[in-house]
Amino acid sequence: MEPEDVGLEWDETKMPYMDDPEYIVERSIEEHKRSVSGYLGRTGVSKDKALEAMKPSHVAISLTGEPTLYERLGELIREYHKRGITTFLVTSGVRPDVLASLEEEPTQLFVSLQAPDEQKHKLINRPVVGNSWNLVMKTLEILPSFSSPTVIRMTMMKDVNMSEEDAKEFSRLMTIAMPTYIEVKAYMHVGPSTYRLTKDAMPRHAEIRLFSQKLAELTGYKIISEHAPSRIVLLSRLDRPMQIGKAWTDKWDWKTQDTQDDINGEYKEAETGCTEEGQ
Repeated sequence: MEPEDVGLEWDETKMPYMDDPEYIVERSIEEHKRSVSGYLGRTGVSKDKALEAMKPSHVAISLTGEPTLYERLGELIREYHKRGITTFLVTSGVRPDVLASLEEEPTQLFVSLQAPDEQKHKLINRPVVGNSWNLVMKTLEILPSFSSPTVIRMTMMKDVNMSEEDAKEFSRLMTIAMPTYIEVKAYMHVGPSTYRLTKDAMPRHAEIRLFSQKLAELTGYKIISEHAPSRIVLLSRLDRPMQIGKAWTDKWDWKTQDTQDDINGEYKEAETGCTEEGQ
Protein backbone atom coordinates (compact mmCIF):
# COMPACT_ATOMS: atom_id res chain seq x y z
CA MET A 1 0.00 0.00 0.00
CA GLU A 2 1.23 3.49 -0.88
CA PRO A 3 0.33 6.71 1.03
CA GLU A 4 -1.69 8.00 -1.94
CA ASP A 5 -3.85 4.85 -1.79
CA VAL A 6 -5.45 6.17 1.38
CA GLY A 7 -5.52 9.82 0.42
CA LEU A 8 -2.22 10.84 1.99
CA GLU A 9 0.58 12.82 0.38
CA TRP A 10 4.00 11.85 1.60
CA ASP A 11 7.33 12.70 0.00
CA GLU A 12 10.21 11.02 1.82
CA THR A 13 12.72 13.25 0.02
CA LYS A 14 11.34 16.42 1.61
CA MET A 15 11.40 17.34 5.28
CA PRO A 16 8.06 18.56 6.70
CA TYR A 17 9.92 20.90 9.06
CA MET A 18 13.49 21.59 10.13
CA ASP A 19 14.91 22.26 13.56
CA ASP A 20 17.63 24.87 13.90
CA PRO A 21 21.20 23.49 13.82
CA GLU A 22 21.98 24.89 17.28
CA TYR A 23 18.87 23.22 18.73
CA ILE A 24 19.83 19.86 17.20
CA VAL A 25 23.36 20.09 18.57
CA GLU A 26 22.32 21.06 22.08
CA ARG A 27 19.59 18.43 22.28
CA SER A 28 21.85 15.68 20.93
CA ILE A 29 24.46 16.50 23.57
CA GLU A 30 21.80 16.50 26.28
CA GLU A 31 20.49 13.11 25.13
CA HIS A 32 24.01 11.70 25.05
CA LYS A 33 24.60 12.81 28.62
CA ARG A 34 21.29 11.29 29.69
CA SER A 35 22.06 7.97 28.01
CA VAL A 36 25.42 7.52 29.77
CA SER A 37 24.47 9.06 33.12
CA GLY A 38 23.58 5.64 34.52
CA TYR A 39 27.27 4.72 34.67
CA LEU A 40 27.92 7.34 37.35
CA GLY A 41 28.15 5.59 40.71
CA ARG A 42 27.96 2.14 39.16
CA THR A 43 30.16 -0.48 40.82
CA GLY A 44 33.27 -1.22 38.79
CA VAL A 45 33.01 1.92 36.66
CA SER A 46 35.69 4.57 37.04
CA LYS A 47 34.18 7.91 38.04
CA ASP A 48 36.72 9.75 35.88
CA LYS A 49 35.81 7.62 32.87
CA ALA A 50 32.10 8.15 33.47
CA LEU A 51 32.57 11.91 33.70
CA GLU A 52 34.71 11.85 30.56
CA ALA A 53 31.94 9.98 28.74
CA MET A 54 29.55 12.80 29.63
CA LYS A 55 31.54 15.12 27.35
CA PRO A 56 31.12 13.88 23.76
CA SER A 57 34.03 14.64 21.46
CA HIS A 58 32.71 13.07 18.27
CA VAL A 59 29.41 12.83 16.40
CA ALA A 60 28.38 10.63 13.48
CA ILE A 61 25.78 12.33 11.30
CA SER A 62 24.36 9.12 9.97
CA LEU A 63 22.14 6.11 10.66
CA THR A 64 18.43 6.60 9.89
CA GLY A 65 17.62 8.50 6.73
CA GLU A 66 19.81 10.59 4.44
CA PRO A 67 21.49 13.50 6.30
CA THR A 68 22.07 15.55 3.14
CA LEU A 69 18.30 16.10 2.92
CA TYR A 70 18.74 18.51 5.84
CA GLU A 71 19.11 21.88 4.13
CA ARG A 72 21.24 23.44 6.89
CA LEU A 73 23.78 20.63 7.08
CA GLY A 74 26.82 22.89 6.76
CA GLU A 75 25.59 25.01 9.68
CA LEU A 76 25.00 21.86 11.73
CA ILE A 77 28.57 20.68 11.14
CA ARG A 78 29.89 24.12 12.08
CA GLU A 79 27.91 24.15 15.34
CA TYR A 80 29.49 20.85 16.38
CA HIS A 81 32.96 22.07 15.42
CA LYS A 82 32.47 25.26 17.45
CA ARG A 83 32.07 23.01 20.49
CA GLY A 84 35.25 21.08 19.75
CA ILE A 85 33.35 18.03 18.50
CA THR A 86 34.61 16.22 15.40
CA THR A 87 32.09 15.13 12.77
CA PHE A 88 31.72 12.10 10.53
CA LEU A 89 29.16 12.60 7.77
CA VAL A 90 27.78 9.41 6.19
CA THR A 91 25.83 9.73 2.95
CA SER A 92 24.50 7.55 0.16
CA GLY A 93 25.73 10.16 -2.29
CA VAL A 94 22.40 11.15 -3.83
CA ARG A 95 22.80 14.88 -3.09
CA PRO A 96 26.09 15.96 -4.70
CA ASP A 97 24.72 19.51 -4.86
CA VAL A 98 24.55 19.65 -1.06
CA LEU A 99 28.03 18.18 -0.60
CA ALA A 100 29.50 20.62 -3.13
CA SER A 101 27.99 23.63 -1.36
CA LEU A 102 28.68 22.78 2.31
CA GLU A 103 29.58 25.88 4.30
CA GLU A 104 31.91 23.74 6.37
CA GLU A 105 33.35 20.32 5.61
CA PRO A 106 32.91 17.45 8.06
CA THR A 107 35.98 16.10 9.82
CA GLN A 108 35.61 12.99 7.67
CA LEU A 109 33.20 12.14 4.86
CA PHE A 110 31.86 8.62 4.30
CA VAL A 111 30.07 7.64 1.09
CA SER A 112 28.22 4.32 1.26
CA LEU A 113 28.55 2.34 -1.95
CA GLN A 114 26.91 -1.05 -2.43
CA ALA A 115 26.84 -1.33 -6.22
CA PRO A 116 29.57 -1.27 -8.87
CA ASP A 117 27.24 -0.22 -11.70
CA GLU A 118 23.80 1.19 -12.41
CA GLN A 119 22.11 -2.17 -12.93
CA LYS A 120 23.15 -3.50 -9.54
CA HIS A 121 22.48 -0.11 -7.96
CA LYS A 122 18.82 -0.45 -8.94
CA LEU A 123 18.71 -4.07 -7.81
CA ILE A 124 20.35 -3.56 -4.41
CA ASN A 125 19.28 -0.06 -3.37
CA ARG A 126 15.86 0.18 -5.02
CA PRO A 127 16.16 3.97 -5.36
CA VAL A 128 13.07 6.18 -5.33
CA VAL A 129 14.90 8.82 -7.37
CA GLY A 130 15.03 7.97 -11.07
CA ASN A 131 18.51 9.33 -11.80
CA SER A 132 20.08 8.32 -8.50
CA TRP A 133 23.00 6.47 -10.10
CA ASN A 134 24.00 9.61 -12.00
CA LEU A 135 23.82 11.52 -8.72
CA VAL A 136 26.07 8.95 -7.02
CA MET A 137 28.56 9.27 -9.87
CA LYS A 138 28.58 13.07 -9.49
CA THR A 139 29.30 12.63 -5.79
CA LEU A 140 32.25 10.36 -6.58
CA GLU A 141 33.53 12.94 -9.05
CA ILE A 142 33.58 15.77 -6.50
CA LEU A 143 35.11 13.68 -3.71
CA PRO A 144 38.73 14.58 -4.64
CA SER A 145 37.89 18.26 -4.05
CA PHE A 146 37.42 17.71 -0.29
CA SER A 147 40.30 18.70 1.96
CA SER A 148 39.05 16.44 4.76
CA PRO A 149 39.66 12.66 4.64
CA THR A 150 37.14 10.79 2.50
CA VAL A 151 36.02 7.18 2.76
CA ILE A 152 34.21 4.88 0.37
CA ARG A 153 32.41 2.32 2.51
CA MET A 154 31.49 -0.76 0.50
CA THR A 155 28.94 -3.23 1.85
CA MET A 156 29.64 -6.64 0.35
CA MET A 157 27.02 -9.33 -0.22
CA LYS A 158 28.02 -12.83 -1.24
CA ASP A 159 26.85 -13.80 -4.74
CA VAL A 160 25.51 -10.27 -5.22
CA ASN A 161 28.41 -7.81 -5.63
CA MET A 162 31.63 -9.78 -5.00
CA SER A 163 32.50 -11.27 -8.40
CA GLU A 164 35.72 -10.67 -10.34
CA GLU A 165 33.84 -8.31 -12.64
CA ASP A 166 32.40 -6.46 -9.64
CA ALA A 167 35.92 -5.94 -8.30
CA LYS A 168 36.98 -4.44 -11.63
CA GLU A 169 33.98 -2.10 -11.73
CA PHE A 170 34.48 -1.03 -8.10
CA SER A 171 38.15 -0.31 -8.85
CA ARG A 172 37.08 1.92 -11.75
CA LEU A 173 34.88 3.91 -9.37
CA MET A 174 37.78 4.24 -6.93
CA THR A 175 39.93 5.87 -9.63
CA ILE A 176 37.19 8.48 -10.01
CA ALA A 177 36.60 9.13 -6.31
CA MET A 178 40.22 8.81 -5.15
CA PRO A 179 39.16 8.33 -1.50
CA THR A 180 41.60 8.58 1.38
CA TYR A 181 40.34 5.23 2.62
CA ILE A 182 38.35 2.31 1.24
CA GLU A 183 36.41 0.33 3.82
CA VAL A 184 35.30 -3.11 2.64
CA LYS A 185 32.64 -4.41 5.00
CA ALA A 186 30.51 -7.55 5.11
CA TYR A 187 26.75 -7.30 4.89
CA MET A 188 25.16 -8.13 8.24
CA HIS A 189 21.99 -10.24 8.25
CA VAL A 190 19.91 -7.94 10.45
CA GLY A 191 16.93 -5.63 10.15
CA PRO A 192 14.52 -5.48 7.19
CA SER A 193 17.21 -6.89 4.87
CA THR A 194 16.48 -10.33 6.34
CA TYR A 195 13.25 -10.32 4.29
CA ARG A 196 15.23 -9.91 1.06
CA LEU A 197 18.41 -11.87 1.71
CA THR A 198 19.29 -15.10 3.48
CA LYS A 199 22.12 -15.48 5.95
CA ASP A 200 24.16 -17.03 3.14
CA ALA A 201 24.60 -13.51 1.70
CA MET A 202 26.74 -12.58 4.70
CA PRO A 203 30.40 -13.15 3.75
CA ARG A 204 32.98 -14.64 6.07
CA HIS A 205 35.87 -12.40 7.00
CA ALA A 206 38.24 -14.48 4.88
CA GLU A 207 36.04 -13.73 1.85
CA ILE A 208 36.09 -10.02 2.63
CA ARG A 209 39.88 -10.17 2.90
CA LEU A 210 40.17 -11.98 -0.44
CA PHE A 211 37.95 -9.43 -2.21
CA SER A 212 39.96 -6.62 -0.63
CA GLN A 213 43.16 -8.17 -1.95
CA LYS A 214 41.69 -8.16 -5.46
CA LEU A 215 40.68 -4.53 -5.02
CA ALA A 216 44.17 -3.65 -3.78
CA GLU A 217 45.76 -5.23 -6.85
CA LEU A 218 43.44 -3.31 -9.17
CA THR A 219 43.67 0.10 -7.48
CA GLY A 220 47.16 0.33 -6.02
CA TYR A 221 45.71 0.82 -2.54
CA LYS A 222 47.24 -1.16 0.32
CA ILE A 223 45.49 -3.26 2.95
CA ILE A 224 46.43 -1.40 6.10
CA SER A 225 44.14 -2.82 8.78
CA GLU A 226 41.34 -5.29 9.42
CA HIS A 227 39.03 -6.40 12.21
CA ALA A 228 37.71 -9.93 11.95
CA PRO A 229 34.70 -9.68 14.33
CA SER A 230 33.44 -6.67 12.36
CA ARG A 231 34.38 -8.34 9.05
CA ILE A 232 36.03 -5.16 7.83
CA VAL A 233 39.19 -4.55 5.84
CA LEU A 234 40.63 -1.05 5.44
CA LEU A 235 42.65 0.08 2.43
CA SER A 236 44.58 3.29 1.82
CA ARG A 237 47.55 4.76 0.01
CA LEU A 238 48.75 6.33 3.26
CA ASP A 239 51.64 4.92 5.24
CA ARG A 240 50.26 6.04 8.60
CA PRO A 241 46.94 7.30 9.98
CA MET A 242 45.95 10.94 9.59
CA GLN A 243 45.75 12.97 12.77
CA ILE A 244 42.20 14.05 13.55
CA GLY A 245 41.57 16.30 16.53
CA LYS A 246 42.95 14.98 19.81
CA ALA A 247 42.70 11.33 18.77
CA TRP A 248 46.40 10.82 18.32
CA THR A 249 49.46 9.20 19.80
CA ASP A 250 52.95 8.85 18.35
CA LYS A 251 52.73 5.11 19.03
CA TRP A 252 49.68 4.70 16.79
CA ASP A 253 49.87 2.33 13.87
CA TRP A 254 47.34 0.44 11.78
CA LYS A 255 47.19 -2.56 14.11
CA THR A 256 44.06 -2.97 16.18
CA GLN A 257 45.03 -4.43 19.55
CA ASP A 258 42.08 -6.76 19.95
CA THR A 259 43.60 -10.19 20.50
CA GLN A 260 42.38 -10.36 24.09
CA ASP A 261 38.79 -9.20 23.56
CA ASP A 262 37.27 -12.31 21.98
CA ILE A 263 35.09 -13.15 24.98
CA ASN A 264 32.07 -14.21 22.94
CA GLY A 265 33.73 -16.24 20.18
CA GLU A 266 33.43 -13.38 17.68
CA TYR A 267 36.52 -14.38 15.70
CA LYS A 268 35.24 -17.90 15.12
CA GLU A 269 31.80 -16.56 14.23
CA ALA A 270 33.36 -14.20 11.66
CA GLU A 271 34.87 -17.15 9.82
CA THR A 272 32.27 -19.88 10.26
CA GLY A 273 28.84 -18.63 11.32
CA CYS A 274 27.66 -17.15 8.03
CA THR A 275 25.24 -19.67 6.56
CA GLU A 276 21.68 -20.76 7.14
CA GLU A 277 23.04 -23.99 8.63
CA GLY A 278 25.58 -22.13 10.80
CA GLN A 279 28.53 -23.94 9.26
